Parts: sequence; C-alpha cells; structure tokens
Amino acid sequence: MARKRFRSNQRHEPVTERSFQEYLYSTAAPLTTRTELMRLVRGGEDTFLELKVKLSNSERVAQEIVALANTGGGVIVFGVNDQLRVEGIEDGEAVQDELVRICREEIVPSIVPFIDRVAFDNGRRIVALDVSGKRRPYRTRDGRFFIRSGAEKREASPEELAALLDDSRPLSGENVPALGATIADIDEAHLWSFVRAFQGGAFDEANIKNYPTAEILERYLLLATNYRDDLVPTVAGILLFGHDESVARLLPRSSVIATRFGGDTSQAPVIERVELRGNLATIDESALRFVGRYCDLWDARPARSSGTSEAPIPACANYSRAVISEAIANALIHRDLFVRDVTTRLHVFDRAIEIVNPRRSAGFAPAALRAIRFGVPQRLSPQLVATFSNPAYGVTLAPGGLPMLFREARSFSNRLPDISAFNDEFRLRLHGI
Repeated sequence: MARKRFRSNQRHEPVTERSFQEYLYSTAAPLTTRTELMRLVRGGEDTFLELKVKLSNSERVAQEIVALANTGGGVIVFGVNDQLRVEGIEDGEAVQDELVRICREEIVPSIVPFIDRVAFDNGRRIVALDVSGKRRPYRTRDGRFFIRSGAEKREASPEELAALLDDSRPLSGENVPALGATIADIDEAHLWSFVRAFQGGAFDEANIKNYPTAEILERYLLLATNYRDDLVPTVAGILLFGHDESVARLLPRSSVIATRFGGDTSQAPVIERVELRGNLATIDESALRFVGRYCDLWDARPARSSGTSEAPIPACANYSRAVISEAIANALIHRDLFVRDVTTRLHVFDRAIEIVNPRRSAGFAPAALRAIRFGVPQRLSPQLVATFSNPAYGVTLAPGGLPMLFREARSFSNRLPDISAFNDEFRLRLHGI
C-alpha cells in the first residue's frame, strides 16, 4: 500500500484560464519542514516519490513530472542519491527556476509548481518539487504521455491513456439534472417521433413496448438521470424534448432575444424586440421566422432584389438560407447556459445579422477562433449537438457546419463573416446584399 502523501496543505486553485496563469506566476510555494521531508525520503522511491542527485536533463525531469501528475501526484527530491544519502545541490535557486520553467513550458497543460528548499546544519541543501495532477492527462511538449509504475516511469499504453481521458472528462452542463423537472415535462410526441425514425436500427419496436418514455430517456438516450431517488430529465433532455412552457419555466436562460434595429448598429432605434422561448426546435423555427420577416432568404444568390417581402418595413438585405440556418443552429447548440448575465441575442440590422452567444472566452480565443473555420469542433455539449443535428430531430441543416457557413457566406455576399470572442461572448456577424 502506498504511504500517505507527506503534505496536507489545502490549496485553493482558481478554475479560469486567466486566473490560473496569474496563480502560476505569483503564488508562493507552501513550506515543508525538514523533518517531514526526511521522513518521506527514508521510505525510498515508490509510486509517489522520485529521488535525484541533481537536475541535469530537463527533458527527463519533465517526463518524471508528467508521470507523477498522471498517476495521482507525488514528490521529486533533488540532492538525494539512490542510497538515500543527502548529497545536496550547489545552486538551489537555479534548480527552482529551472523547475518553474519546465512546469510552465515543457508540460501540457502547465503545472503549478510547489517547491521547497530545505537547508541542513552541515550546509547542504535539497529541493523538493510537489506535483499535483488535477488537470490530467498531462503530456510532454513532444506529445508523450507517461505514468508511474512503482518507482519507475513508462509511457502509457493506449488502454491506460483511454482510461486517463475517461477519468478527466468532467460532468458537462448538458448532463446535469434539470432541477424541478419531471418526465411529464417531456413532449412525448416529439421524443417518439425522433426515436421511431430509427425503426429497424437502434429502435426495435418489437422489444420496446408501450412507449416507455422514462426508460428511453434514461437507458437509450442518456437524457435522464437519478436525482434523490427520482428520475429527472437532464438539461439536454429538457432543451431537446421539453414542452415549450416547461423549458421556459425550468431553463429561463435558454431563451433568445431577437431584435430588429432600424439601422446598422445596436444604438439604432428598435423596430421590434421579442423573446423566443421553447425547446431547441421551437426556438430554431421562431428565429428563422423572425429573420424571414425582415430579410429575404435565398437558396442561391439572386440576380437582383425581388421586392416581394411582406415585412412591415422593406427588406433590409438578402442572405443565404443555408448560412442563416447554420448560424442560428450553431448558436443554439454551442451556447454556454452556465455563463451568468449573458443571453443569446439575435440582431437584425439593415445590412447585417449578428448573433451574440454566451461562451467563456478563457481558453477559446484566439486559437479556437482559427480552428473552427476548418471544422475543428469546440463543443460544450456533444450529446446535445449530436441529437439536434441528427435528421431524425426534425431540423433541416445544410451539411458542412461552420466551414460551409464561411464558404457560402463569402460566395453569396462577397464578404467573409466576422467572428470574435471576448467578455464571455462569441459574436458572429453575417453581411447581406
């Protein structure tokens, strides 16, 4: 049995990317007494302890840190040989600085280094690096994953790496039970229309009788979970298949504020503003209808304006139907409902349409803004995305996702859409003609 870690200090690590970086550079390491450290060293190397005489190879040290972090954490002590004799190190400050650099630059994701320098009466000094693994799996800069096996490190096997990845996936917002919801809040007609679309495949009507809504939600679609001995639909379950009034009551932040401005900026007079409520299918349909009242949507670029719009005011611009449909769907399925005080907003201007979506900016910009242009997903709710984008759900989407949106938007209006992410908002601006 592995012995207990020697340090019991409580560490309050921030959760946002920005505060994590500030913490990485500014937090002082907690102190460890010489007695505590020597008690640890006397037990010899094991899964949680690595002894080194000196820091001579930063690449190997990075591998040791990664291995400890992926195996639950541990300590690396510099200045002690394999015979457990303290030889000391010459420049403790240089070793400390190098360890900070390794943890920051050689390991992905970066590790907060907790470092202690301990002096002995004979003048010898040792350095102890306490490694925690709260954001595993960790890898070296060249993409290698290591774990500890006893007192040795080795590269993780595919099975071990898969287990690390499974353990690292936190419970996402879509899987949280929708508090206050019951199975009665599910629109069974919508649910079973979706399920029956798989007849002959995933759905076997001969073995699933009497349309057991609760069983389908929990066992087949993973859209319900046990909460205090009751079966409760998850947030994704309510968003996808809830009655419109139930979604508005249980998840009020899921609505979309749609506004038509009489100009090209949000400071222009408001012509109409409505709050779109309901499940995702209802909001998607309502949003398209709202845009259609003020804009002409085309399957191909028109030769000239048709002039046939029945909107209360002349149509402000023409847009590709596929682009608008994808933009609205993307906003509905990729928004972050757990960002406070930021709602999804649909702005229709005279010559542009802007969609503002809640999305935590930390870690999302700017690299991810470039990646999504090439179809690299940045999904908060993969289960919700998969269900909504399935043809069985009933929402018609053009294939291709955001790469299609950028391509078609440029082809239609000769201008690329503008995207940005800041202040926990993701903004997409489409230009009309």
